[in-house]
Amino acid sequence: MDEPTVTPRTVPQVARTTEEFGPLREKLGRLALVPTMGALHRGHRRLITEAREQADSVVVSIFVNPLQFGPGEDYDRYPRDLDADLESCADEGVDAVFAPSAEVMYPGEQIVTVNPGPMGRVLEGEFRPGFFDGVLTVVAKLFHLVRPDIAVFGQKDAQQLALVRRMVRDLCMPVSVVAVPTERDADGLATSSRNAYLDPRERQSALALSQALLAGADASVTGPVGILSAARSVLDRAAVADPPLVVDYLALVDPQTFTEVPGDYRGEAVLAVAARVGGTRLIDNVPLTL
Repeated sequence: MDEPTVTPRTVPQVARTTEEFGPLREKLGRLALVPTMGALHRGHRRLITEAREQADSVVVSIFVNPLQFGPGEDYDRYPRDLDADLESCADEGVDAVFAPSAEVMYPGEQIVTVNPGPMGRVLEGEFRPGFFDGVLTVVAKLFHLVRPDIAVFGQKDAQQLALVRRMVRDLCMPVSVVAVPTERDADGLATSSRNAYLDPRERQSALALSQALLAGADASVTGPVGILSAARSVLDRAAVADPPLVVDYLALVDPQTFTEVPGDYRGEAVLAVAARVGGTRLIDNVPLTL
């Protein structure tokens, strides 16, 4: 009996410097970039799948960006496993991986940064000052170094997605930004590298984030006040759980500006939430039409 034919995996080429990546770029044609900080999971794989449908070649960047971590945040303990990430990229047929060091991305003190403007000072920007300056600066650098035609981002980081789109528009960057819906674990928790920090009890408390968003979405016909009330009631119960969920914000915002919508608002909106359980901070959101 003949042995079944096994299709060999595509082993991505790995570049650690701009000098190594330059010659690769010339061979890749129409290119889609998936920017990541590594610790690749199903959510990243979904981004890669979308990228493969959008372009001739796919590049995944892997770089834990120190510029977007504030004092006391989890930069030092953020999960890093390049070998496992390369295995995931091989499984998904990624053509190349750009995995620079901090010295490559920031060869000296970073004096010039990208200012996110008012949209970057609310919600995540309020609770993590300087966060979006760091995000937009590194994304701009990646766009410059990788020269993608398309960049693929997840809807889970909705404010980041909106700011990247605004940066591309305002700075006339020749990149098309594609969004992919949030990937969720079987229990509803938004898939995230930081989920690995949660112990079983903390994870149970964290489920209130997605449950609150679902409650808010179910109440969408009642308008902004009803949406926020339904979501907040779920979060209030989680606040007295063991361990408690400590909410940073719950907001219903305009998806273009991330300003909170008025009580009589109708149109597209994003219901966004951020909270901490134990030592882990998580965000989530759901797009709504009122």
